[in-house]
Amino acid sequence: MTKKNDFILKALNVVSWIIFVGLCIEAGALIFNFALTLFKPIATHNIYNGLNLSEIYENQFAHFIGVLSFVVVLSLLKAYLFYLVVKIFMKLNLVKPFDVEIAKLIEKISFEAFAIAIVSIVAHQYTKMLIQSGYEVSHVEKYWNDTAAFLMMAAIIFVISQIFKKGIELQNENDLTV
Repeated sequence: MTKKNDFILKALNVVSWIIFVGLCIEAGALIFNFALTLFKPIATHNIYNGLNLSEIYENQFAHFIGVLSFVVVLSLLKAYLFYLVVKIFMKLNLVKPFDVEIAKLIEKISFEAFAIAIVSIVAHQYTKMLIQSGYEVSHVEKYWNDTAAFLMMAAIIFVISQIFKKGIELQNENDLTV
């Protein structure tokens, strides 16, 4: 492997860790603030990064729980997705890259991206229904406005996982003939 490729892989590993830590902090802050709003309603004016759900908290507590639950679940799913990416970098062996464990991780990443897309679609439809009912929750859409990207990512990574499985078969076959 060339030094350039080695550097790129190390840089991607560092970037993955930074994103993972950032998403964990976001998820933790959202969970903490969600719990805090249940006991101190004043916190609903700025739950996280200016997210204001005080109107829906005062008028329809069940919908407040629903909207914030979607935000928290999506945040946790995205953090878990990057946990899987970080795990791939930790297990990656470029001498023998086609490993069953790596293939399973790649497939998990595709399913996780698909799950994020599905939850995002449901959350979008839920907030759309709330907006039609007269609640102002359009500002919460920023937490699931990347549905199409996650659907596409799920499809691409699933194809890569299938190619990886075929690579494992070929590598095992090659090992048997040597």
